[in-house]
Amino acid sequence: MILPDDIELSATVVGRDILLLITGGVRHIGAASTAYLDGENVVVLTSAVPHHKEHTISESIARKVAAKLRKTVTVVMGIHYDDLTKEGILEVVKIVNAKVDQYLGQ
Repeated sequence: MILPDDIELSATVVGRDILLLITGGVRHIGAASTAYLDGENVVVLTSAVPHHKEHTISESIARKVAAKLRKTVTVVMGIHYDDLTKEGILEVVKIVNAKVDQYLGQ
């Protein structure tokens, strides 16, 4: 399998909050997850476009970044590659998580 090399993470500061846009392949909006602090807990709200699977990743990323930075974080994701195998999906998830870790300085 050829590794996707066009997955991008961009961050926009919105006041004290953060908007992360994560895209790759055929870019689109598949899901948006917002994580915010409720005392010591992190709460996540997600909106997903039907027949898209990005919410399975965006929720955990929003939770992780909000917990680490102690800020409200919205993650908007849209990644699509035709005929992606299960192994390909796992590789995309790995790349996305590596980019998030890099953003967090981990």
